[in-house]
This record gives sequence, C-alpha cells and structure tokens, in this order.
Amino acid sequence: MPIDPSVVEHVARLARLELSDEERQRFARQLGSILEYCATLNELDTEHVEPTSHILTLTNVFRDDVAGTPLPRDAVLATAPDHEDGFFKVPPIIETE
Repeated sequence: MPIDPSVVEHVARLARLELSDEERQRFARQLGSILEYCATLNELDTEHVEPTSHILTLTNVFRDDVAGTPLPRDAVLATAPDHEDGFFKVPPIIETE
C-alpha cells in the first residue's frame, strides 16, 4: 500500500518533527511496507484464536500501597540543583511561539 510522502510530512508536522526530503521518502516506503504487512495479517483466520492482551500468561503481583513518612520539604529542596518559592525549578521543555 503506497504512502504519499505528503502524508508523512503531515504527520511529521503534527509531531513537530523536521524531516529531510530523503527521510520523507524513506518513511513513506517503510510505512507502506508496514501497512502491506498489516493487510496480510488481516487475511489470517483467527476465528478459533482466543483474544489475549499478552503472549505470556503472567500475572502481576502487587503489594499494598502503604504511605510512609515523607521527607521534610527543606531537606528535599536542599538537594535540588535549583528551586524557587518551595518548588523545583527546571528548564522549560515546551517552546512557545
């Protein structure tokens, strides 16, 4: 199933990724191959296959969630590289326009 590079560009824009022309072409080919494989999988007869969420029959072992004694705020902030008004101060990660 061929994927047009403009679709890859659209998805890249939504994800705020900058792609070169070569990357757009390569990703379009790769996504096309993936979708072709998915189409092949859709042709499989799975009528007698029991649905699963995990290939192994593992079960999670949980412990009780018990609240402990919290550390004093001053002690925690003393180990922080930077803090302000009782909060950790971190570099911004989302750019604004």
